[in-house]
Amino acid sequence: MKNIGLFLRSLIANLYFYPAMALGFVISIPVGLCSQKAMVVLWDKYLHPVIWGGMLKLCGITIEVRGKEFISEGVIFASKHESAFETYAYTDIIPHSVFVLKKELTYIPLFGWGQALYGMIPVDRGAGAKAMKSMLKAAKDRVSKGRSIIIFPEGTRCKHLEVKGYKSGIMFLAEGLDMPVVPVALNSDLCWSKGAFLRRPGKVIFEFMPPMRVKDFASKKEFMAELEARIEGKCAKLGGEMC
Repeated sequence: MKNIGLFLRSLIANLYFYPAMALGFVISIPVGLCSQKAMVVLWDKYLHPVIWGGMLKLCGITIEVRGKEFISEGVIFASKHESAFETYAYTDIIPHSVFVLKKELTYIPLFGWGQALYGMIPVDRGAGAKAMKSMLKAAKDRVSKGRSIIIFPEGTRCKHLEVKGYKSGIMFLAEGLDMPVVPVALNSDLCWSKGAFLRRPGKVIFEFMPPMRVKDFASKKEFMAELEARIEGKCAKLGGEMC
């Protein structure tokens, strides 16, 4: 009976969430074509609270944010990426923030178009150094407009406790923007798994840690190793706190 209840709850949540998201983009995309600033306000202040708030209640998922004192302007957030969950949740946690994402995602009808108009930073992974320069240019533009940058150092979603290798894009951004990096650990995969239909009730924890500067380390390799150690070590601890 427990599994049937979880299935039905997840079914109702998904039947609500994805059509609501699609409708949200239908409403916001025309606004974004006229004004990105107006779209951001519309989405963050009006559409997102209804769509995402309703989803959380239907799923029985709560969010706890730790280390709020490390959430500020003038930093880059390097976050673990376990699920699509955090891409929605960060709108509340770090208002008006933008992600670095692969360019192909912006081609997806409605969802991708909305991401592009909102101001996300697309990266063409096959363009090499040119892609890095384009990413930095876009990041500087977003920062100049008072928006925060979030990057997933592994470049893809991972199962909880899985590590797919931290890439140097975060370090390139940190040096190019001359900004400290705030590591962020989470445990979202335990409630909202990659590619899974079920939405398990529980608490998703986001833990922000003290900022790191590339120049404070003896080498770039040492910086990357420490960034990975901090994030992965904290993720492992958060996994044991599910309730």
